[in-house]
Amino acid sequence: MKKHNFSAGPCILPQEVFKEASQAILDFNNSGLSILEISHRSADFVSVMEEARMLALDLLGLKDKGYKALFLQGGASTQFLMVAYNLLEKKAAYLNTGTWSSKAIKEAKLFGEVVEVATSKDKNFSYIPKSYSIPQDADYFHCTSNNTIFGTQIKEFPSVSKPLVCDMSSDIFSREMDFSKFDLIYAGAQKNMGPAGTTLVIIQEEILGKVSREIPSMMDYATHISKDSMFNTPSVYAVYVSLLTLRWIKANGGVRAMEERNNKKAEILYNEIDRNPLFKGFAAKEDRSAMNATFNLTNEKHKEVFDKMWKDAGVNGLNGHRSVGGYRASMYNALSLESVEVVVDLMQELEKKV
Repeated sequence: MKKHNFSAGPCILPQEVFKEASQAILDFNNSGLSILEISHRSADFVSVMEEARMLALDLLGLKDKGYKALFLQGGASTQFLMVAYNLLEKKAAYLNTGTWSSKAIKEAKLFGEVVEVATSKDKNFSYIPKSYSIPQDADYFHCTSNNTIFGTQIKEFPSVSKPLVCDMSSDIFSREMDFSKFDLIYAGAQKNMGPAGTTLVIIQEEILGKVSREIPSMMDYATHISKDSMFNTPSVYAVYVSLLTLRWIKANGGVRAMEERNNKKAEILYNEIDRNPLFKGFAAKEDRSAMNATFNLTNEKHKEVFDKMWKDAGVNGLNGHRSVGGYRASMYNALSLESVEVVVDLMQELEKKV
């Protein structure tokens, strides 16, 4: 049975990507070697890394604008401390919209003063704070664009006179915006771009070199820029599959086309959540994520029946995070409209049953 994969991450990827990636495991570029065993210094893989870095910039409209793209390791969690290591001299400003921004704040406090300009913790992170001021003497401002656990997404980013840093792990390449507003973007690949094991970092070089501390080589963005993401052995396969996904995005209309598809999927599901009396959305309507829809039953007595229905229908990964409960439908770029319609049909079927 075909599975409709709503997993929050590692994420669904295009079937075309799976097919090409699986072939590369057996024989990469007709080399007689697997992608898993080739040298990361080989011409074949150097070409993969260079194309992946350039294509990431191209898709975001950042080519030839002073940005560098890196594929690093350690997930977004390592970026929580790398950002502060490289940018925090005295004070940094953070917007706290959920679990991941809370963890980023925790790491940053090891390096200097952190000002939490606003938080939505008072309502279990079900909304995005709108009114807040950013200290003029902050070294940078950090935010998280999309929150997988709580299903919220920033729709408008503040205009700031200092470096703007954003964790875009779960909605990178999913919607158009002026990415040149950001000075540093990071994203764990496994949410919307590729398999677990690599992290995309896009950085404006001019913001580096401003802190007085000595930075260990592995934690220094300048080190990785100077070595073209090859300072240490990269996650070869994860970078390669990410490249295949980036190629797929470009071949299918780029970020603009992804946004159009994602908005259609989100509209269909949220309309049913709002229409169906058996369900209620968790996140504030104006802050709802197009990537991760969080919702609950209005009466938990229907849970056993509904859970059996969607599992029997071949739906995977619909359980909500323990922080919210209920359900979470992660609708990343590669998820089809058909999969969303399957869940909507099940919601309507439940309504008829009870």
